[in-house]
Amino acid sequence: MKRVVSISLGSSKRNKRVETTIMDEPIVLERIGADGDQKRMRELFLEFDGQVDAFGFGGADLGLEVNERYFPLHSVGSIVAGVQSPVVDGGGVRAVVERNTAQRLQGLLPPHPKRVLICVAVGRYAMVRGFLDMGYQPLFGDLAFGLGIPVFLRSLRTLHLLARLLLPVMARLPFSWLYPTGEQQEKIVPKYGAQYSWASVIADDFHYIRQHLPSSLEGKTIVTNTTTDEDVALLKKRGLARLATVTPRLDGRSFGTNVMEAALTALAGKGRPLSPAELREMMDEEGMTPSLLNLSP
Repeated sequence: MKRVVSISLGSSKRNKRVETTIMDEPIVLERIGADGDQKRMRELFLEFDGQVDAFGFGGADLGLEVNERYFPLHSVGSIVAGVQSPVVDGGGVRAVVERNTAQRLQGLLPPHPKRVLICVAVGRYAMVRGFLDMGYQPLFGDLAFGLGIPVFLRSLRTLHLLARLLLPVMARLPFSWLYPTGEQQEKIVPKYGAQYSWASVIADDFHYIRQHLPSSLEGKTIVTNTTTDEDVALLKKRGLARLATVTPRLDGRSFGTNVMEAALTALAGKGRPLSPAELREMMDEEGMTPSLLNLSP
């Protein structure tokens, strides 16, 4: 049986192990959190190296691709230095799946104002382009959610400029400055209520969305990745109408894109990360589409 382990910089409280079948092959998917400790994360990669068919790198990205330019994140890249088993962070799956997410949701959502808040757009660039393709007005919260600067962008051109200027610098900052890790993932500090209220769709990594979640999400749709039963209960309590996850729900939760990319990498058996074309072919064969939960009574 194929085995995938996602080592995450996130909380160990979200750990999960599932035995499932993908493309008619049995596979074990496991997620292990390092509670924000990069040293512990590296120890886990070295401990499991050679015992798994592929690793997922969770809770962080090894790099970001914006407007056909790749920016490696040096502060986390050293964690997997020397690891022999294939390591993927989900960027390949996001590039394939998230570009089409808005289009695939088009027929599933009721009529709504096409206004989308994307918390950190440089980390979800394919999704950004997909929402723009479908005629959404965007609000990009990169400065607010990523750096704590309460400024929001509305222009793709401005986002490109921001990426060119800031990502080479941000790529060398400690990752915990840019993304909630460990116990920080458990905290909710409501902010930016006007921006949440403006949007009919809120999209991004769930930890970015959650960290400043308002008390009311009445009538809104969240488009995200990893969610647990506890996350769903929290969103339902706050009145969220619909929760869309870009990967399928397995055993009550949606795993991150890094897990799904690692699963496809393991099943391909090539001993290396897959190209976008290879991932697209496998995902088309599996029929991987967004999962939509209606939370309204």
